[in-house]
Amino acid sequence: MSKNIKQGIQVTVSLLIAVFIFYYLYRDIDKDTILSALRNTDLLLLTSSVLVGILGYWLRAWRWKILIETGEKIPVSTSNVFWALMFGYLMNLLIPRAGELARCGAVNKTYPIKIGKLFGTVVLERSIDMVFMFLMIALAFLFQGGIFLEIFGLLVSVPALTAFMNNYFSIGLVIMAGGVGLVYLTFRRYRHSGWVGKVRQFLRQFVSGLETVFQMKKQFGFWAVSVLIWIIYFFMMYWIAQAIPSTSSLSASSVLMVLVMGSIGMVAPVQGGIGTFHAMVAFILLFYGISEEQGKIFAMIVHASQMLTIMALGGLSLLLLASKKESNLQH
Repeated sequence: MSKNIKQGIQVTVSLLIAVFIFYYLYRDIDKDTILSALRNTDLLLLTSSVLVGILGYWLRAWRWKILIETGEKIPVSTSNVFWALMFGYLMNLLIPRAGELARCGAVNKTYPIKIGKLFGTVVLERSIDMVFMFLMIALAFLFQGGIFLEIFGLLVSVPALTAFMNNYFSIGLVIMAGGVGLVYLTFRRYRHSGWVGKVRQFLRQFVSGLETVFQMKKQFGFWAVSVLIWIIYFFMMYWIAQAIPSTSSLSASSVLMVLVMGSIGMVAPVQGGIGTFHAMVAFILLFYGISEEQGKIFAMIVHASQMLTIMALGGLSLLLLASKKESNLQH
């Protein structure tokens, strides 16, 4: 089976799962109910959420640019990185996680920077985001600890979890050690072959990308923007919550909890978190007295505002990247 066919099957299966989850969630909601909710939504607050979201994407591009240009002798434009980033987000809607490599490729076509290093900066950036997400979870637990414990009690059986760890933890360690040993022996046996040399070169570039976090000059700006990005995420959701009558009574700490659950839903390996984001948001809103129907409508509006923004900016990025490619061919 060819690589393209396998990739096509993966995309199709992932999309079908997302569509099924979305259909299952919204199959019982009347169209007129959704239209009524949209008519009663405050467009000014909704527009504000979209605009501040675009600012968040720009700040993400600036932060990534700081990592990219560390150790390079050429200046890197935030604008070029921004369009590469939006291209990556657009690709993520088609193939989950493919956007990370796609945006690296887009930058590589503009600047002579190794793909390995670019991918290392992306992994570093994602790891930092994961740390901040855990900090947001801790903050939400601080303000909404009772809800956290209630959800944990509903979803997790502590005795079953303890039994699982006792039974399978040692086996997991053995399998992990065996995998590491197998990789080591393979590299030892084929260390003089060309593909091993390419892998080593990529890994060196990858590590150089990870090391940029220690080498970059704008340390304060980088970390300040990292905090600001998550503050923007909060206001994107808070303003939409205020824009919709059914959720306008939610407190700031409640919205923070919804943001955390929605972020967890976006991590699922389906296109754009379709279905999983909606399910997680609607589920947590039940704990705040929001009906399942209204919770799903809120999740739909939040998600659609982000996806439409990504599709619009991603579409523009495709045009810009295509024009740059034509320009390079002419030269």
